Amino acid sequence: MMPSTKLQVSVIICTLNEAENLPHVLPRIPGWVDEVIIVDGRSTDGTIQLAERLCPRARILMQPGRGKGNALRYGISQASSEIVVTLDADGEMDPALIGAFVDALRAGYDFAKGSRLASGKPSRMSSFRYLGNRILTLAFNLLYSTKFTDVCSGYNAFWREAFLRIPLTYDGFHMDQQLLARAMKSGLRIIEVPHHSEGRIAGRSKTIGLKQGVIDLWVLVRERLCA
Repeated sequence: MMPSTKLQVSVIICTLNEAENLPHVLPRIPGWVDEVIIVDGRSTDGTIQLAERLCPRARILMQPGRGKGNALRYGISQASSEIVVTLDADGEMDPALIGAFVDALRAGYDFAKGSRLASGKPSRMSSFRYLGNRILTLAFNLLYSTKFTDVCSGYNAFWREAFLRIPLTYDGFHMDQQLLARAMKSGLRIIEVPHHSEGRIAGRSKTIGLKQGVIDLWVLVRERLCA
C-alpha cells in the first residue's frame, strides 16, 4: 500500500546470516520506497551477495560494531530520507505494510510501533517466546501507563529527526526497549500499528531466550526509575 502523499522513505534492514530469509523480504519491498539500506554484521552465509542480486538498488553497509542496536543506529544515521522504517530480515514482517506505517506518521504521530501480537500468537513463535513477549509488554504497560500489545516488534517507523534526538546507549537487542521507553519519556506521539506475522521463517533467533528477557525487563525498570 502506497502512502496517500509521497514522502521520502528509507527502509533499514539489519542482517547477520539471513540468506535463507532474504528472498521472502527484499523482493517484497514496494518500489515507491526511496532508499533501502542493509546493515550487515559480517555475515558468512552469502547474505551480502544474495542481497545484491535480490535488491540491486540497496546500499549495503558494514556494521561498525556489534549488536542490533548498533546496526540500527548506524543505518539510521546514514539514511537520507525524512522517514525511516525498520524491518527485520527474518521474514516475519510483510514489507507491503510499510505504507500503513508511513501514513501513521503523516497523521501526526512521531513513532509508529509495530505489533505482531494484536491478534494473538504467531504460528511459528514458540509458546515460551510468546509468553516472554506478553510479560514484557505487561510490564511496560504497568510502568508507563500504556496499552500496547507488543513492545518487541522490530517493525517500526519514525521521523528520522525525532529518532536522532533520543539518546540511546545500548548496542544489543535491548536498545528496542530503551528506544520505546525514552520515546515515551520524551513525549513523542506513539501509535501501535498491528501487522500480521507468523514468526521467523528459517534459522534461529539471534536473541538468547530467558537471558534476553531478563535484560529487557531490567532496561524497562531502569529507564522508568532514572530521570
